[in-house]
Amino acid sequence: MSNLILHHYDFSNFAEKARLMMGFKALAWRGVEIPPIAPKPKLTPLTGGYRRTPVLQDGADVWCDTRLIARELERRVPSPTFFPQKTAGAAEAIAWWAEQQFMRPVALYVSGINADHMPEGLHADRARVHGLPQPSIEAVRKAATRNLHLVRPQIRWIAGMLADGRDYLLGDTPCIADFATYHVVWFFRGRHIDCRLELATYPRLLAWRDRMARIGHGRRTDITADEALAIARDATPAPPRPSSPQDGDPMPGQSARVRPNDNARDWVEGQVTYIDADEIALLRQDPEVGDVTVHFPRLGYDWRSL
Repeated sequence: MSNLILHHYDFSNFAEKARLMMGFKALAWRGVEIPPIAPKPKLTPLTGGYRRTPVLQDGADVWCDTRLIARELERRVPSPTFFPQKTAGAAEAIAWWAEQQFMRPVALYVSGINADHMPEGLHADRARVHGLPQPSIEAVRKAATRNLHLVRPQIRWIAGMLADGRDYLLGDTPCIADFATYHVVWFFRGRHIDCRLELATYPRLLAWRDRMARIGHGRRTDITADEALAIARDATPAPPRPSSPQDGDPMPGQSARVRPNDNARDWVEGQVTYIDADEIALLRQDPEVGDVTVHFPRLGYDWRSL
C-alpha cells in the first residue's frame, strides 16, 4: 500500500477527505504537493488535463475524484468499510448531497469571507472552472453573504442527524456519508478568518467533527512531483478487470473522452480499457510518462466517443 501517491494540497477540502479515508484504512501513502490553481505542469502528464484535486496514483494508474478514490480504496482494503450494507443507499445519497449541494455554498461563503486572504488568482481560476467571468473582490464578498443563507439550513440538517446522540451520521461507525460531509465542515476553519462560529450552537455536530478528525491521515511520506512522474514512467498500467458496459457505452478498445459535467472544459481523451456502471478508464500516452490509465467515476462525468 505504500505505492499509493496522493497529489493534493493542504487546504483542499476534497484532499482532506482523501487523507482521512487513507487514515480510516490505516494506509501508508506518499504525498505530492500540487498547485491549487492551473497550470499544473507536473500533474498534467498523469491526468491528460484533468485538473481537480486530489488525484490518486499507483504506478501508471491514476484515479480522479474522491468518489472513485473511495471505491478503489474499498476494493483494495474492504475492512473497515466505507459502505456498511445496512446503510449503503442512504450513505451514498447523503454523500452526493454533501458534495453536490452543501459544498458549493460553503466554499463560496468561506472563500468570500476570506476574499483578501486566498491564494492569488484562486477566485479567477475557480470562476474559469465554472465558465464564469473573473469576479471582483467585492462580488466575492457579496457572494459570501448570499450563500450563508443556503449554508445555515444545511448545517441544521447535519445536526438533526446527530440529535439522537449517535456517534456518526448513520450509526455507531463512520461511513462514506461521514467522510463526504466532514470535509465540507472541515472547510469552515477557513484561511485567515475562522468561520467555525457558524457551528458553535451545535455541540453534537462539533463532537462528531472531532471524532472524525481523530481518525487521522494514516502514515504519510512526502515526495516530489518529479519522483511521482518517474514512478509512472517506470511502470505500466495494471491489467484491466473485465468490463460490464451498459447500453450505449463505448466498448473496451474504442476511443473516448471524459470530463466533469459541471461546466468543466477539460476533456481527457484515450482508449477505453475498463467500463462499468461506476467507472470508465482511459489509456493514454504522454511523452513524459508513457502509457497511463486514468480512471473516472461515471456519476458526475460526461463521456463522448471519438
